Amino acid sequence: MKEAIHPEMHIVKVHCQCGNEFMTRSVKNELRVEVCSACHPFWTGKQRLMDTEGRVDKFNRKYAPKPVVAKAPKAVVEAPKVISTPKKKKTIERKTSGKAGASITSETKAPSKVTKAKKETQA
Repeated sequence: MKEAIHPEMHIVKVHCQCGNEFMTRSVKNELRVEVCSACHPFWTGKQRLMDTEGRVDKFNRKYAPKPVVAKAPKAVVEAPKVISTPKKKKTIERKTSGKAGASITSETKAPSKVTKAKKETQA
């Protein structure tokens, strides 16, 4: 630790506005304080809860359990029934080189259920 870089500590008297005086150590020669342990509300037991503008009541109203209200049953709406059709097979005749009259079979998708339902509602 370096020498001569630290301030000197003194035993000083602390003066409070309430009139209380006590001794402590400080680098200053004299201390004056507004509140000490003899007059502070927390330490003296004279502390009061300040309810500014009804904030506690507002909080209690906001987070209080809400009363249970009986709800009317919801009306049941049935979705329109969609009839699905099986996929159809379609035969395409194509001429290929070397094989005359060869047929290729491919599957095509049936129209989707959503588009069928839209067409039925539009009609």
